[in-house]
Amino acid sequence: MSPSLQIGPYTVIALADGAGPFFSPRSEAFPDAGTEQWAAADRFDPGALDADGRWWLQFRAFAIRGDQGVTLVDAGIGPADSPAASWAPVPGALPASLAAAGIEPFEVDTVVLTHLHTDHVGWAVVGGEQPRPFFPNAEYLLQQAELDAIEEVNPQLRSTVIDPLRKTAQLRLLDGDTTLRGGERVFTTPGHTPGHQSVLVASGRDLVAVTGDLLVHPIQLLHPELAYAHEMDPGQARASREQVLRGRVGSTLHLATPHLTEPFITC
Repeated sequence: MSPSLQIGPYTVIALADGAGPFFSPRSEAFPDAGTEQWAAADRFDPGALDADGRWWLQFRAFAIRGDQGVTLVDAGIGPADSPAASWAPVPGALPASLAAAGIEPFEVDTVVLTHLHTDHVGWAVVGGEQPRPFFPNAEYLLQQAELDAIEEVNPQLRSTVIDPLRKTAQLRLLDGDTTLRGGERVFTTPGHTPGHQSVLVASGRDLVAVTGDLLVHPIQLLHPELAYAHEMDPGQARASREQVLRGRVGSTLHLATPHLTEPFITC
């Protein structure tokens, strides 16, 4: 059964798509991290380190089921021929995880793409030479700033993801923070990429932030000032991270993360 978190009328469901080692040593991914910081991170999340000392990361998406329908945040690593195949452990298991959670692809009415990296859009469009959206009834949400920067972020996704979604009129571009019809809120968290966005679910004093790549390793949770080598604007990424982690005074903040070992962490 997929791990989930109940927040008022919302159920946030973690959907596994795969797991595997990162493509470079973690010391290269976080060049400013010190020995004590690594030791603290390993104590906090021992599953992020494999027996060979490699960074072992999860690949997952999240579904938010509410009174108004189902929102999916990110679309995982995708099938065997997905754009992430050069480095991620494809094929992913997202369709099976959705089925295990009792969600059919046609039930998903909104797909929030946090950003245009291949391990977050893999199941958005499938079909190879005859591409089709995997979620046929969904509106796909992307920040305009992310599309504007696509040549810098990942130009191959223009033809494999953006153009097919435009062809079926399923792409909706956002300009900043936006409240969805189900009550969830998309909010901008730039830095990892120019148009990176996250999703906030709130009920009373309980909050769930579905983070995308706002933080990618437990070391950034313990030390949000640490830059990740693949952040396009490290200073902006740090500001976005600190705003989320430190800006929710008086509330209980739960993080729903795609790459940490545990899908839900309470701050």
